Amino acid sequence: MSFQVIPKSALAEDIVNHLLVLIREKKLRPGDKLPPERELASMLGVSRPSLREALRTLSIMRVVELRHGSGTYVTALEPATLVEHLDFVFSLDDSTYLQLLETRKILEPGICALAAKNITQAEISQLEACIERSKVGPQEHEIYLQADLDIHEIIVQAARNPLLSRFMSSIRSLGRASRERTSILPGVFEQTIQDHQAIISALKAHDPEAAQAAMLTHLEHIEQRLLAEQD
Repeated sequence: MSFQVIPKSALAEDIVNHLLVLIREKKLRPGDKLPPERELASMLGVSRPSLREALRTLSIMRVVELRHGSGTYVTALEPATLVEHLDFVFSLDDSTYLQLLETRKILEPGICALAAKNITQAEISQLEACIERSKVGPQEHEIYLQADLDIHEIIVQAARNPLLSRFMSSIRSLGRASRERTSILPGVFEQTIQDHQAIISALKAHDPEAAQAAMLTHLEHIEQRLLAEQD
């Protein structure tokens, strides 16, 4: 394994990013042992204190394991241990997105059905405002992404089930990272606008079955786009 020299002015963050790139590109693999600190610092052309700080950061991220008396190893990179750094987790394997979509397909249609029974006019107005915000399109990525997240959060709150709300809150950061990936897939923006409008129409009609079906269809559309990207 050859390491590219990093500019001498590099901060620990630059070293972290460089090593993450090597892992993403499969040049460093789970279980690989890194060269000794002195040797690695020389290979990268960085100071040992900066390298030491970078390795501590990667250890906190559970990307590497510092084994006393043995050396530094790349971990197994299991998603369950990397959830605090989801952009990196998801960059490893699209299957993680698909697992999340499976989870959402189980939960969110039922939540949407509950919301159809309990949603208020004020919440419907909030959803319609979110739709308008999301129409700025992918060129205003952050606005579009936040509007998408807000729509789903309003629906969760409208279900009036604190337990479901708490559970969905626990995977909120996963949902954001997932959307960063799926929102840029071809056709997702246009399809999502249509799907959200169908969901809101069912909620306005207070029709649980239609709301449940509309949410499931929406999630299946995203899943189909992601699978098509892999073919």
